[in-house]
Amino acid sequence: MESDSSPADRIAPERLAALYRTMLRIRAFENAAEVASRGGVAAFGAAAAAGALVRGPLHLSTGQEAVPAGVCANLARSDYLTSTHRGHGHAIAKGAEPRAMMCELFGKSGGTNGGKGGSMHIADFSAGMLGANGVVAAGIPIAAGAAHAIRIRGGDAVVACFFGDGAVNRGPFLEGLNWARVFDLPVLFVCEDNRYSATTATESMTGGEGAAARARAIGVPAQQVDGNDVAAVDAAAARLLALVREGGGPQFLHALTYRFKGHVSVDPATYRDAAEVERALAQDPIERAGQRLAALGVDADRLRALREEAEAEIARALAAAAASPAPPAHAAYRDVQDCGAGQWR
Repeated sequence: MESDSSPADRIAPERLAALYRTMLRIRAFENAAEVASRGGVAAFGAAAAAGALVRGPLHLSTGQEAVPAGVCANLARSDYLTSTHRGHGHAIAKGAEPRAMMCELFGKSGGTNGGKGGSMHIADFSAGMLGANGVVAAGIPIAAGAAHAIRIRGGDAVVACFFGDGAVNRGPFLEGLNWARVFDLPVLFVCEDNRYSATTATESMTGGEGAAARARAIGVPAQQVDGNDVAAVDAAAARLLALVREGGGPQFLHALTYRFKGHVSVDPATYRDAAEVERALAQDPIERAGQRLAALGVDADRLRALREEAEAEIARALAAAAASPAPPAHAAYRDVQDCGAGQWR
């Protein structure tokens, strides 16, 4: 007789442990980057001596780790991903190297983009990570374009497109989903709904029933999931990506989550109600996964070891970033589009 339990309820301990490890790595990276962005690096050994700091704006995904971990666990390295200005977790979950990412945040030559892009423009084509983006919703048409290129070339890869709840109020949402639907493109749209568009509660400026309803109105099937339950995200993403790979066209995952920090690392987020934040902290996806692993028989020593391994890895990345050289001056003229001599003007 078949069990009535959901795929998320039937997750194997080893699968959940792998997802837990990914979330720990993302959390450790965000915590280290946050400290460095505020000028405090003494806690990270070698970085303190160099006095290195994160360059430019820093948008943290602390509290949202279950969404990238659960989705990207179902992507192959040959698949593609587009991200947002809050994209560190997406990059790590897809396979980008934390050391190179931290170098990028520090504006160093060893960065994923040679120190030129910073936090909001991390890309790692070797891992299929097509890039974070400082423009809200801009990754949606990029994902549609990548998926259309796959279709034209006859490839079997798929695209995962991450965006926030604020993006559903921008034109590229309609344009990108419509294009994907009309051409039945191999793309999974993932709305990472953390309830806030910068400093404003999204529900206060979004009409209708929200993200999933808008996707369905365009003809893109949508599923909502608890974005703080990594097993549930994993199961939902597995089902939807299987449909995409089978030629079912675009699918939409609406993951309800919460960011623990302000819009940027120096934002105290005083516009949020303290009780609301406390309720969200009680649903910490990492703590929930750890509790579930314990219930499945994973001992406390192993859980602690996974956490310590993640923190040690990111500490090494931070120290390496602090010790890396700045880009040479002549590198400023590389990777710049040549628009010609200007006669066309």
